[in-house]
Amino acid sequence: MSLEITGKLVVKYDTQQIKDTFKKREFVLDISEEVNGTVYNNYAKMQLTQAKCETLDTFNEGDILKVTFNIRGNRWEKDGKVNYITSLDAWRVEKAGEPAQPVQRNPAYMNTPSFPPTSNTTPAGFSAAPAEGGDDLPF
Repeated sequence: MSLEITGKLVVKYDTQQIKDTFKKREFVLDISEEVNGTVYNNYAKMQLTQAKCETLDTFNEGDILKVTFNIRGNRWEKDGKVNYITSLDAWRVEKAGEPAQPVQRNPAYMNTPSFPPTSNTTPAGFSAAPAEGGDDLPF
């Protein structure tokens, strides 16, 4: 399940190489709200992983971003003590208010006709369609 949030980019950290096969980059969004004249501070620390780490390079602290993310949770046990870790894994980051990249509805190959234009003549070996109401279909 994907979630979406909009907030101001407060901090973007350097990419961390956790293992040979895993890297992550964390960042913080200010998602504070004003309710009845009172501001409630709220910050969300999120992360990008693997090839997505470079996504933040195009944004500056202070930018208002729209982030699409998934919630990931893991059970972790060490020395007989069980703990649970939750992370907010971002997979799309874009400036808020900018339109999403348009999706091309018809690829270029679909815009060219694949069959030559037809004429009103009946091809050899076929008979003309019966007059209206005279078809012989059982339904």
